[in-house]
Amino acid sequence: MNFIEGGDNQMQQSNEKIRIGRIDYTNVWPIFFYLPYDQLDPRLEFVRQVPTQLNRAMASGEIDMGPISAFAYAAAYPDYLLYPDLSVSALGKVNSILLFHKKPLEEIANGRIKLPTTSATSVNLLKIILQKFYGGSPDYAYEEPDLEKMMRDADGALLIGDDAIRASWKPHPYLVTDLGEKWYELTGLWMSFAVWAIRKDTARRYPETVSLLFDAFLRSKEQGMREPEAMVREAQSAIGGTEEYWSNYFRQLTYDFGPDQWKGLTTYYKYAKELGLLEQEVSVELWTDKTAAQVNE
Repeated sequence: MNFIEGGDNQMQQSNEKIRIGRIDYTNVWPIFFYLPYDQLDPRLEFVRQVPTQLNRAMASGEIDMGPISAFAYAAAYPDYLLYPDLSVSALGKVNSILLFHKKPLEEIANGRIKLPTTSATSVNLLKIILQKFYGGSPDYAYEEPDLEKMMRDADGALLIGDDAIRASWKPHPYLVTDLGEKWYELTGLWMSFAVWAIRKDTARRYPETVSLLFDAFLRSKEQGMREPEAMVREAQSAIGGTEEYWSNYFRQLTYDFGPDQWKGLTTYYKYAKELGLLEQEVSVELWTDKTAAQVNE
């Protein structure tokens, strides 16, 4: 089935590329895995990068649409719309946003914490948890995501994505806190780590293409959740691990973005604003076929 048949008239005439970001981690696989790439319009260009790179590229207009960190949306939300029904979210354990630490959280809340250079949402989630719920003000420092190097002179180190997964499989002497699980324990809410953003000028210039891509993403998501076996095998081949691990990993994540996820995300933004991590209140503005719709939570 051909999901994209040439896109909008403007795109056909100009041969202009629409650049679609893809987070270079397994946590987004279901939404991309079953896209019919060979049937999509050849002028669509997919760009794989880690979250912080995609965040910058979207903000600068180098990428037109795709998953970005939920925090990056907040930092530039007037420029974006969000696809409904697409996110990387969890109600509890996420298994790939992990804080490794030498002592319990209450004992390192004012210690030295190493942060990865690949994250935005998770870094600020950790800051919210330690400051708001543990009264802490740690000394943070950024370092490349290598657990052994990060922990040499630190009380804790945050890893995300496949780096966190690989580190969790290796023998180590540390306590491990799953930030999705801790957020749920403290708030009872969902946490959305990545959202699907579209630059407003892209939605305005190419409405048909944006709509058709939304349908293609939804179909891939639905098939990925219904038939995860091929993803599981590919994850085992590319990263390692067991069939059971990857089956549970994809099952525990949620790729929807509806009222429950909106409530968790707006609470995250509220706390980030209270703690000075965001300069302004954030509105969640959704793309629809007709117009934008604002979420009020």
